[in-house]
Parts: sequence; structure tokens; C-alpha cells
Amino acid sequence: MSRMAGKTVLVTGAGTGMGRVHAVRLAQEGADVLALDLPGTASVANLAATADLVAETGRRVVTGTADIRDLDALTAAVSAGVRELGPLDVVVANAGITDNPGPSWTVDDAAWHRSLDVNLTGTWHTVKAGVAALSPAGGSVVIVSSTAGIKAVRGASPYSAAKHAVTGLAKTLANELGPRSIRVNTVHPGAVATAMTLNPATFARLRPDLASPTVADVAPVLAAKNLLPVPWVEAEDVSNAVLFLASDESRYVTGLQLVVDAGLTQKVA
Repeated sequence: MSRMAGKTVLVTGAGTGMGRVHAVRLAQEGADVLALDLPGTASVANLAATADLVAETGRRVVTGTADIRDLDALTAAVSAGVRELGPLDVVVANAGITDNPGPSWTVDDAAWHRSLDVNLTGTWHTVKAGVAALSPAGGSVVIVSSTAGIKAVRGASPYSAAKHAVTGLAKTLANELGPRSIRVNTVHPGAVATAMTLNPATFARLRPDLASPTVADVAPVLAAKNLLPVPWVEAEDVSNAVLFLASDESRYVTGLQLVVDAGLTQKVA
């Protein structure tokens, strides 16, 4: 496949979950990949696994570590990757965290700032570092947001506030960067079959009536939120949306919010 032939892409949060799938999917279509994730032994091991999967596609891959909250470290990691791979064509700002700390008035400052610092400021940093490394010919910025950037989520005000802000940031960036032939779009997944959704804490929140809820216990709860009769989408579904926005197939698409949620945001009570 060659929809990304000749392009170099940056993917943050590439060690696990959707980030890994984005990196591999883009490589399958011909892209070379700069895969970044947090510092630490576990992240380095995860990035190595991602790199192996990208390499199996026959594409070049460079890994690096940086906390997206640290602009200097992130810029250095991007610069190191660009020295090996050449200028970027695509920035995929995927890294983020999720939480459900409870009603807004009960959220402590640490939880609030952690979500805003990672999900909003970290995304801004990624775009700053990435755009500086883009080819003079222009390119594509794809920001992975959430349905929480489209629709309110009870008990997750820091996350929802950050993701709504990311949508506004992307719209502004699309206006600012358009004259440089740089497109900026957001992808908004609903529940995705990764560890960010499929974990004991989320299961307990969705089924507080059970002592040890399982995937099978929460699947009907999540399916009831969607228009389509599925509880979640697969990471590959989100990656296909990222691929479209990264590729020249969307060359005149900018400022778009592309929702991949099985109808969650459109369902009426």
C-alpha cells in the first residue's frame, strides 16, 4: 500500500494502545515513523516493540522519549528524529491521559492540572515542536481528541475541559497554519478497545453494583450509549481516520472534527 509513500510522521504516545496502532497503520501505507513516548524503562521497552512492528512493514523507524509537558525535551526528541529521518510531513498528537475524578466541585487541584497539563498543554507542545520540523511544502497535523471534546462527560470535568479546549486549539491552528499549506484536524474516538477503556477502574465505575465486573459485564452498558449495536470501536478504526487525515486523500480537509464513536455523540435519550 502506498497512501503515505515518501512521508515521515511523528506519533506521540506510540509505545502502547492507539499510538502504536497509528504508527503501524501509517507505516503499512508507506510512512517512515518517529515514535515518541514517556521516559522510563517500561516506555523504552514498549517503544522497542512498536519499532519492531513498524520495521516489519519495511519502513524506517526512530524512537525517542519525552514528556509532552516538557517542551524542551520534546523539541530535542523531535529534532533528533528529524536528523535521521528528514523533515516531517505529518504530526499525530496522540498522547494523552483520561480520568474520572468525580463531580467538578470535588476535583482537587492536582487532578485538574494533571489533565490540563497533559491533554491540552502537551498537545500544544506537540504541535509547536512538530510544526517547526514540518517540510516547507506543508503537511498535516492530526490531533487525537475524544468524544469528551464534543459532548459533556459527567465526573470527568478536567478531561472534558481539556478535550473541548483541544478542539478550539485545532480550529485556531487550522486558520493560522492554512496559508502555509498545513492542515489541522481532530479525531474524536468514543470508547476504544484499549487499556484506557478496558481496565478494572473503568469496569467498577460502569458497574458499581458488582464486586468485580468483567468486560462482559460492562459491554452492554457501553453498547447502550451508542447508535450502532457495539460497545466500542477498535483502535484500527481510529487509525483509519488518522490515516485519511494524514494522507493526501484529505488534501483540502482542514478544521474538521472527525468523530469515530459508533454514534455515541449523536444518540438522543
